[in-house]
Amino acid sequence: MTEIKPHAAHWGYFDAVVEDGRITGTRPFSRDPFPGTLIDGIPDIVHAPSRIDRPYVREGWLRGERRGSTRGGDRFVPVSWDKATRLVADEVRRVRTEHGDASVFGGSYGWSSAGRFHHARSQLQRFLGLGGGFTSQVTNYSYGAGMTLMPHVLGTNDVVQGPVTDWRSIIGNARLMLCFGGLPLKNGLVTAGGGGTHEYVPMMKAAAEAGLRFVNISPFRGDAADFLKAQWVPIRPGGDAAMVLAMIQAILAEGLEDRDFLARCTVGWEKLRAYVTGEADGVAKTPEWAAPLCEVPAEVIRALALEAARTPTMVTATWSIQRAEHGEQPWWALVGLASVLGGIGKPGQGIAFGYGSINGMGTSRRELPSVNMPATRNPVGISIPVARVTELLERPGEVMRYNGRDIQLPDTRMVFWSGGNPFHHHQDLNRLARALRLADTVVVSEPWWTSIARHADIVLPATTTLERNDIASSSRDRFVRAMHQAVPPQGQARNDHDAYADIADALGYRDRFTEQRDEGAWLRHMYDRFRRACAAMGEEVPDFDRFWAEGHIEFALPNEDFVQFADFARDPEAAPLNTPSGKVELYSETIAGFGDEGVPGHAVWKAPREWLGGDTSRFPLHLLSDQPPVRLHSQLDPSRGAAARKIQAREPIRMNPADAAARGLAAGDIVRVFNDRGACLGGVVLTEDMRPGVVSMSTGAWWDPQETELGPLCVHGNPNVLTQDVGTSPLGQGCAAHSCLVQVEVWKGPLPAVTVHAPPPIAGDVVP
Repeated sequence: MTEIKPHAAHWGYFDAVVEDGRITGTRPFSRDPFPGTLIDGIPDIVHAPSRIDRPYVREGWLRGERRGSTRGGDRFVPVSWDKATRLVADEVRRVRTEHGDASVFGGSYGWSSAGRFHHARSQLQRFLGLGGGFTSQVTNYSYGAGMTLMPHVLGTNDVVQGPVTDWRSIIGNARLMLCFGGLPLKNGLVTAGGGGTHEYVPMMKAAAEAGLRFVNISPFRGDAADFLKAQWVPIRPGGDAAMVLAMIQAILAEGLEDRDFLARCTVGWEKLRAYVTGEADGVAKTPEWAAPLCEVPAEVIRALALEAARTPTMVTATWSIQRAEHGEQPWWALVGLASVLGGIGKPGQGIAFGYGSINGMGTSRRELPSVNMPATRNPVGISIPVARVTELLERPGEVMRYNGRDIQLPDTRMVFWSGGNPFHHHQDLNRLARALRLADTVVVSEPWWTSIARHADIVLPATTTLERNDIASSSRDRFVRAMHQAVPPQGQARNDHDAYADIADALGYRDRFTEQRDEGAWLRHMYDRFRRACAAMGEEVPDFDRFWAEGHIEFALPNEDFVQFADFARDPEAAPLNTPSGKVELYSETIAGFGDEGVPGHAVWKAPREWLGGDTSRFPLHLLSDQPPVRLHSQLDPSRGAAARKIQAREPIRMNPADAAARGLAAGDIVRVFNDRGACLGGVVLTEDMRPGVVSMSTGAWWDPQETELGPLCVHGNPNVLTQDVGTSPLGQGCAAHSCLVQVEVWKGPLPAVTVHAPPPIAGDVVP
């Protein structure tokens, strides 16, 4: 018998086709105008050989090895759920008693589930928070530096994560869109929390048809779709801030700056102006100054600047350009450019970050509540920036600077991880693996044998979303979706809530954790809170039973376009920003007062330590590690769609033909990509769309480290063995993956087998 089950994922709403207890296919949501194909991989991953079938414990850990070199290379012993529950509870109790609550690190970073109840981060933080507290994480890998900076400059992170000026307003009012980092189509396939409609591509097509001129300022021509007919400006990676500052100077030189906006709506303009003109340091930031830094001709920089000054312009940048050393600076400079143009708060104009980074940015949506799990207080007041996990483990007792304050790093003895794979998101994976060995115990709740599960001491098999009921809801989408369980839990997998409830029971606080609700009761409770919040805003939604039966709610589109900062631009005194001055802070007294080296009070040009403008004698190619078109981060890597893109089972590496020819490489060759941090294999793809000197590999191929005569090698092609694990600056401490130099050479030895999609070695019989 065939059943159809409504469901949702970060890559879209869909119906699961179920036959004889297995998912055999998916069908896109009927209301989606541009559904993606990522949902096609769902049956492959739900029933993948890499699923964790039962609880396991690392063999060495059972022998008493708490801090040792075998983590990540040991065999696993199958145990019963009762045994696993006792072991986790006893270890949590021991660590809290001997070392304190802060010695438990609750790591849950990743796109774990579109469902809001079985959201891994919410469940783990609830479990650890109610148990005494834990060391937590703030910001994210996607735009961590920017999300720390923007509240200082614009008083909000909405300009980064939405809502931002919508596409309808851009289409109707803008005539030029400057896109730093482009507008990659692939990023429009995903929405955090799921999405009923993929409107990113249709909106961009409508904008192009309306005559909006696009400029793709990126090392890769493919970051703008052909239908946009975008001008390609192949900028050198890391040179964005120099180019933007030079555009400001060019506008000033012609007297085209919007003096009224700068006077009414900004503070610190005189300091930024003095820097740009050279009054402050004797170096005018002219297009001629910037050209050798960003490798964009001076005449192109000047022409774009003057066109923007004379044309209604939207300035945007992807999240990716701040994932680099000094990543705060290009974004801050872009706010300066938008202020000089005077477009902030005008219909279709101004500044926003992320139009090209995720579906839903610029989508028309009324501001209504989302369905969410109630937050849980963490009694331990220690949080580290998420991209600094390795430092947390390596530097107990030391101080980390972040956003103007000192964080004293605790002695981390237990890592409890759920809902993500740090061996995808993090940098310098060999260093991360060494750091994880410093903990006494690593507990991981995970559906698959990903790298973090292989580096665990205790592995709890988790259900996938298709094996439980939930509700999908996103602040970037106007739909709410019922997620019906489609198949039974595979093997002995359990959802996190039930597993943590049993561990909480062993620790004495089950009732506080569950509030005496099971899955069904929690879903009704969360939905009722959402329904009441909607009613308070004048929006009636159906009761739970009707919603669950019909499968989704659709909210009406707003009648008016949304223009970010419109009220502020009209009257900054009546509608001030949430900054100390109430205005756009082109110079921040707060940031200047932090006194951090290399982070002055306004946007500046600072050369990265690792870029093509520096020492390239050993590693002459700049590596960009982009998001994949066939996966969501590392999710879906075991699927047939992801496998079809690989070259001899290796992740592709895109190269300009000139760079390949200089190394004697041809399309399809397997190459070793390396630097002093590590090495991986890749399959060569040649394209004139990549500027010379730059190569790119998508992240998300599951890390498969093997020892070779040349040292450790990821035989699968995970570029994060190469990227450097440093913070963007003491201000944002964000991910700096895009400041990375490598060399590429042909692989001459036998091609190692990729083994990471099969379970690791299993030892012995089940321990009850």
